Parts: sequence; C-alpha cells; structure tokens
Amino acid sequence: MRTWLALAACGALALGASACGGDDKSGGGSGGNIRIDGSSTVQPFVQAAIELYKQSGSDTKITVAGAGTGDGFEKFCRGETQIADASRPIEEDETKLCSQKKIKPVEVQVANDGITVVGSKQLGAECLTTDQLKEVFNKGSKVKTLSEVDSKLPDTELALFTPGEESGTFDFFTEEINGEEAVQRTEGIQKSPNDNTIVTGVSGEDGGLGYFGFSFFDQNRDKLDAISLDAGSGCVEPSLETIQSGEYKPLSRPLYMYPSEDSLKKPEVKEFMTFINDNYDKIAKAAKIVPMNDTQAGEAKTAIGG
Repeated sequence: MRTWLALAACGALALGASACGGDDKSGGGSGGNIRIDGSSTVQPFVQAAIELYKQSGSDTKITVAGAGTGDGFEKFCRGETQIADASRPIEEDETKLCSQKKIKPVEVQVANDGITVVGSKQLGAECLTTDQLKEVFNKGSKVKTLSEVDSKLPDTELALFTPGEESGTFDFFTEEINGEEAVQRTEGIQKSPNDNTIVTGVSGEDGGLGYFGFSFFDQNRDKLDAISLDAGSGCVEPSLETIQSGEYKPLSRPLYMYPSEDSLKKPEVKEFMTFINDNYDKIAKAAKIVPMNDTQAGEAKTAIGG
C-alpha cells in the first residue's frame, strides 16, 4: 500500500505544480505579480478566480500553491507571499510571527466549506455520529472496524487517511470532533498534505475512510461516498445547502484569504481581491465550492476596503 500511495502522491504533486502555475510564462508585464500559498481546500477556489480574472483581461501574473494553512501562514509571515489561503482563522502565534516582520494580516472570507467524512464505495457506511467519529479518530484509538463502535456498522477493516499537521482542515476536524486541536490517533493512519493523495488512498481500500474539504469530495463523487453526520439531531448530508445554512454541524466552516495591509495598498492585490468579492458566487460555482451568503460577502468587502 505504501508503494502505490507514494506513486499517487508523486502524480498528484506533478499535477499540482502545473495547476499552481509555477512554470506559467504568460501574464506579467504592467499587471505585476502576486504569490499565494496556503490551504489546499481554498486552492481550487483561487485557481478558478485566477482563470476568470485572466478572462477579464488582467495581465497580472498570479501563482497559487497548496502547502497547507499552517505552512502558508509561515511563508506569508516571512514575507514570501502577498496572500495566505486559510481554512481556519489565523492563530495567535502566527500573528506574532507576522508582527516580527511588521506584517499585518487582513482576514477576508471568500467562501464556505464543510469538512466531509468520506468512505470508499465498498465500505458502505451511510451515517456516523460525532461520538462514533471520535472513537475512531481520537488520540490513542485502536478501533479497527466501524462495527467496534456500533455492531450495526460494517465490519470491514479500516484504512484511515487524513490531512497532516500543516493542514487547517486537520486542526478544525480534530478540535471539533476529538475535542482538542491537532490531537489524533497515530496507529493505523496515513496522513498527507495533498487531498488528491487522500482520495486515492480512501478509494483504493475496501475499508477506506478519511476526511477533507467538500469541494474535493464533490469532484470525486464517482470514487467516494460522503458519510452523513449526526451531531445529535439526526443524520445530515454535506451539501451546498446544508453547509451554507450551517445545518451541517459541527464541520461547516468559513474559508479565508489573508492579504497583508501593505499588500492591499498595491493596485494588483487590491484589484484581485475586489474581483473575487465582486464575483464570489461565479468563482465558487466554477470551483465547485460553497459560496458566501450576501452578509458574508458584505463583511468581506468592508475588510478589503471596498
């Protein structure tokens, strides 16, 4: 399993390098340059925004990568990027790191997401409670089959795949489900910063189980099943509607882009962020991600200074 997982990771990274535009020779000129890195969940949204922005006639060269929220903030706070993508709010230690370089991050919501628990087509699990998820994923867990937490659930041996510590998705899931951020079992689990690798892992094992952002599930419905979540009021399936309304609890969340105050003073950054806010619904649909509502979009516009 390690061999094919490594091959899948290499293939996904090769694809990601092309998608991030690192070798793109187009654009540039008077449009300036914008470097973006961070959340792999936000990355497809930004990629869609870049394509639509280019179609509008912009010659700004924009590159985006998906190193993970934590790593993205580190690069941003070192001054290596103008914008950090994030699937969680910036944390106190990250803000302090930025302040050492006199970088002041500006929080701008751009979309919504629901962390989606996914299983292989063979697993056959339809709904799990938050308590059952905790039994599977919490620190010290040795659960090997879902039938160990409920005899009515499948007894297929589990193969677990999740994001790693650099991921905001990992931070959010572990805090909401396990009760403490970044606390998760280590036995019988494989972690990857690349969501495509998790897709390959979960779909390739009969007992495959994992989690990542809704957009990656939506793009891989033919390979995976979304598992509904019961937080005490019945099973709720992740969807555009249940995530935007907040009904999908407790794994619905906002998604962010963080330009710095100084970056927003640059015409190319201000124009790109304004373009995103003006076209958030169109961009979200192109990226198959959950759009903001009108109130959220208004608050984002204020943050940008529009």
